[in-house]
Amino acid sequence: MTRDYFNARADNWDAQSAEKDAGKLARLSRRLGLKPGMYVLDIGTGTGVFLPYLLREIGVEGCIFALDIAERMLSKARLKNLSGKLDFLCASAEDVPVASGTCDAVVCYSSFPHFKNKVQALQEIKRVLKKGGRVFICHTSSRDSINRVHRQVPELHEDVLPSGEDLAALLIMAGYTEIIIEETEEGFFVSARRAD
Repeated sequence: MTRDYFNARADNWDAQSAEKDAGKLARLSRRLGLKPGMYVLDIGTGTGVFLPYLLREIGVEGCIFALDIAERMLSKARLKNLSGKLDFLCASAEDVPVASGTCDAVVCYSSFPHFKNKVQALQEIKRVLKKGGRVFICHTSSRDSINRVHRQVPELHEDVLPSGEDLAALLIMAGYTEIIIEETEEGFFVSARRAD
């Protein structure tokens, strides 16, 4: 159902739903601490709104695996003809077609609420991360705002962002350490390191 919902809205996503504040996106991308040459998995790429910012951080030697469950959203991202190493993957967060230990970082920007099995997704993210790699779960809106919007949409009413405490418990259960969680009125930011 989530896939159908996003496919149906792909044509108008950037105009109606995507974050328009380039400053917010630039600040968020810098906050991830990505370095030139890194390999990054971006889960829930959608129409590629965040991709230019990630590409800027990893440079020409880096690579992004841009994954989304909705093929029409990925088609819109491809049409942007972004420069950089990009591999578009149509798949779910629970079954990532990337080899184990490939990624320096995994980014879940505005996508984590839509993961149907959050523990399985976090375990799969851990699998594709290199030792010491980090996962980032981030939004440019507050948790309350996101959950309020989702609860008003029949197709998304169960797609909620857990509280910081509940998310920390999920991350620990899935095998992460060095967990940082920040919730503000402006956004939601989580960082965790793969425990080795």
